[in-house]
Amino acid sequence: MSNNEKMLEGETLLAKVRIFADRPLDQIARLCGYVGPSGRLLKQQFYCALVLAKGFRMPDQKGEQHKKRGRQADFTTRVHGNGNLLVGQTYTHRAGIEPGQEFFIEIQENTGSIFLLPCNGKDLRV
Repeated sequence: MSNNEKMLEGETLLAKVRIFADRPLDQIARLCGYVGPSGRLLKQQFYCALVLAKGFRMPDQKGEQHKKRGRQADFTTRVHGNGNLLVGQTYTHRAGIEPGQEFFIEIQENTGSIFLLPCNGKDLRV
């Protein structure tokens, strides 16, 4: 029997959650079968199953359950307390930026947008 076959859903899931309502949520998820092959707790799948069992419709993920790719970049960042703005490895890799590459920083005054312009050995300053 595969892992997906023993993960409880619908009324069966809700009934078991009600029975063990006094226990920690992680333990309830394990009791309902939301454990991966490595023994890792599948919290997101458990929470989604609970939401569906309660009758809420989830937005269509277009095959997301078949192609899990780990943590995905959300393309947001925050300015740190020291004023630095960090652009992480995921973003630089996706933009094709290599270590050591130099950029001019252009700021659009009216929108506050920041642009990185590759130097390519040229002085682009006006």
